[in-house]
Amino acid sequence: MISRRDFLQVGMAASAIVGASGFGNWARLAAQQRLTQDQLLEFETFGNVSLIHITDIHAQLKPIYFREPSVNLGVGGNKGAVPHVTGADFRKLYGIADGSPSHYALSSGDFSALADMYGRVGGLDRVATVVKAIRADRPDAILLDGGDTWHGSYTCYHTQGQDMVNVMNALNPDAMTFHWEFTLGSERVNELVESLPFAALGQNIFDAEWDEPTDLFPPYKMFERGGSKIAVIGQAFPYMPIANPRWMFPEYSFGIRDENMAAMVEEVRAAGADCVVVLSHNGFDVDKQMASVVPGIDVILSGHTHDALPEPAVVGNTIIVPSGSNGKFVSRVDLDVRDGRMMGYRHKLIPIFSDVITPDAEMTALIDEQRAPYLAQMTEVIGQTDSLLYRRGNFNGTWDDLICDALLSEREAEIALSPGVRWGPSLVPGQDITREDIWNVTSMSYGEAYRTEMTGEFLKVVLEDVADNIFNPDPYYQQGGDMVRTGGLGYRVDVGQPQGSRISNMTLLKTGEPIDPARSYVVAGWASVNEGTEGPQIWDVVENHIAKLGTVTVTENNSVEVVGV
Repeated sequence: MISRRDFLQVGMAASAIVGASGFGNWARLAAQQRLTQDQLLEFETFGNVSLIHITDIHAQLKPIYFREPSVNLGVGGNKGAVPHVTGADFRKLYGIADGSPSHYALSSGDFSALADMYGRVGGLDRVATVVKAIRADRPDAILLDGGDTWHGSYTCYHTQGQDMVNVMNALNPDAMTFHWEFTLGSERVNELVESLPFAALGQNIFDAEWDEPTDLFPPYKMFERGGSKIAVIGQAFPYMPIANPRWMFPEYSFGIRDENMAAMVEEVRAAGADCVVVLSHNGFDVDKQMASVVPGIDVILSGHTHDALPEPAVVGNTIIVPSGSNGKFVSRVDLDVRDGRMMGYRHKLIPIFSDVITPDAEMTALIDEQRAPYLAQMTEVIGQTDSLLYRRGNFNGTWDDLICDALLSEREAEIALSPGVRWGPSLVPGQDITREDIWNVTSMSYGEAYRTEMTGEFLKVVLEDVADNIFNPDPYYQQGGDMVRTGGLGYRVDVGQPQGSRISNMTLLKTGEPIDPARSYVVAGWASVNEGTEGPQIWDVVENHIAKLGTVTVTENNSVEVVGV
């Protein structure tokens, strides 16, 4: 991978491609702490084609707080490369002033104080305002949704995704791809997809029995824009049956399928495509690898790993654009497409500061309509927090610690395991904890909280397997989210070691004793991929725990020692 600055100097085919990011403009304004809506949307229209990218909304209809990760480790060739740069190092890399709105939007440091200063982010009525403004400037802009849209909230769970379908239909995207949507079950997914007025794309979504592409999920769609043909190829999350319950969607198989991707690129080029865009839910490092092995891709719009970067990454002749999560950002990418190829680009990552961007009134009304039947239940206050509650990073966040504490207490367990998922808004100190807040970090269609016994040997196997999903130096083998969160259990992880040798010093925290490989421990967890898992729903477990506490205080968690970084 080369930097954007280097990219400006290299040739692409017979002539040079020119790229630029609009981040610098709002970064400078942010440093002066004088942001307006016009400044956030300011963009020097370029070329003849505009792309608008949103991804990983996770059913967040209203403005939220969302803290970016303080720990995001890269391994192998991605060690020290974006997006695996955080905190002060990230701000230095992009010239972000400490304490500025851009610091708040893109970095984790001083989050609570900055949240008090700059307020909430996101809200699909604000996103609608931004999308409409871009379309006013470029009416034929292509709006693309990277997936993880129909999952992650109280209303989305109770409507089986219908609330998000209704709102997104009003936003009027041109295409989307998928991940968590499939955990609604294939019957419901099929029903919703058949109703969509836009394309549902997935070149890697195959019929499981015949190992053939499906009619419901075409691999690509061609668009005529600005006198050019733009091909958008969909790439769903490749590891669906590994990361999520296979029994929920047995008719489908997935995988990276980069050979088929290469074939699709050749097919659309042969059909006259001047520019090839991949709408991806691979995750950023997998997208980088795909760009290095599949020729002919001009743009990858990257999702799944929730990364937000103020400039595209460049791999060979491909630009990779990540657009964050939870409705916190919208990316605009203008392309100069001429003579059958992409000649240049301009890009802007637009942060959705909810107090700066005026909500679109029609979208606000529609969102409120979706929420109205559930509003009384959602807004009931369960407790308060005097700690910052967040979930984002390779290891436990404070929301994860609270969930693990609830499992230990309510399920009378020695050890708690909580999945290393990335979704879920943050809460700032002093904020009420509502039922909706709890569902925002627990809502899923297989949320049963199990209670079982595991030997120390098996616990190590679990930790080793998850660690390899994250820290395998080959991105194509990184099949998980982040590290499984643990309660009652401490350990040491050496991310530079090979599979089976990363985890050591496992300790039962309540006694300080080393974990005995031969002993059985009572373990509570949730989100098992096994069919027929029994237990109370995790949101009920967490709600009961918070109600008993009244006020939540989460102390610093030092139970995981990370080395080899």
